[in-house]
Amino acid sequence: MAEPEDWMAVRAAPPVDLHTDRPHAARVYDVLLGGKTNYPADRAAAEQTLAALPNAAMIARQNRAFMQRAARYLAAEAGIRQFLDIGTGIPTSPNLHEVVQATAPQSRIVYADNDPIVLAHSRALHTSHPDGRTAYLQADLCRPQEILHDEQLRRTLDLGQPLALTLVAVLHWLPSDHDPYAIVGELLDAFPAGSFLALTHVTDDFEPDALAEVSENFRAEGSHVNARGKDEVQRFFDGLDMVEPGLRVVQQWRPDPVELGADAFGETDIPLYAGVARKN
Repeated sequence: MAEPEDWMAVRAAPPVDLHTDRPHAARVYDVLLGGKTNYPADRAAAEQTLAALPNAAMIARQNRAFMQRAARYLAAEAGIRQFLDIGTGIPTSPNLHEVVQATAPQSRIVYADNDPIVLAHSRALHTSHPDGRTAYLQADLCRPQEILHDEQLRRTLDLGQPLALTLVAVLHWLPSDHDPYAIVGELLDAFPAGSFLALTHVTDDFEPDALAEVSENFRAEGSHVNARGKDEVQRFFDGLDMVEPGLRVVQQWRPDPVELGADAFGETDIPLYAGVARKN
């Protein structure tokens, strides 16, 4: 592993086309969060999404809030000091490394995303606490072995020790010709007992027509949104021990008592499931 004084690592990549003429999931998500790292195609896609699913911006915010709550749990209660966050998206503060390093400054975090615009912002926004380390890989979840064998990852994380794999609002974006369960299983097989999986996943259990319209809009632009029912999302945790309260709609997973407005949403208001589980 690299020395702690190596605060930030990022793998160099040749110039690439950002494809700003079509929407990208990470940038549409940035629009919904009120960010500025997006382009007209992303803003148009966000408007379409909001027209079909008026709660879309709140879904994005609740998803972000879950990431922060789960990260605090994993660092403070589960004692995890290594994190692999795939599909990290455009950085917003507080990001995962800021949350966990506030509890355990020595924590090490690897972010991975396939959007080159995330790489462009990673050095400025993923600066680690000096006692820990943060690295960024431009990588694709569809190719898990490339992530697992990446030199940067191997220098940052010790795969012989427990870590947390976080897949926050990313699995439903995988192309339909890829098996998401096999991909998650391949990643988890590389990690020892005591590791954790934390994820969120969009569902069509509550608003199937709206989700179908959103999915069709993105499909027309070359992207994929594969909503899944609760039983299908639960399958990602097969063989793992669920952390209480189990798989729940995102706003009901260990809500923060001081989180304003969290109690204003009913069971079916936010079509996103969330869960955390431990590998034995």
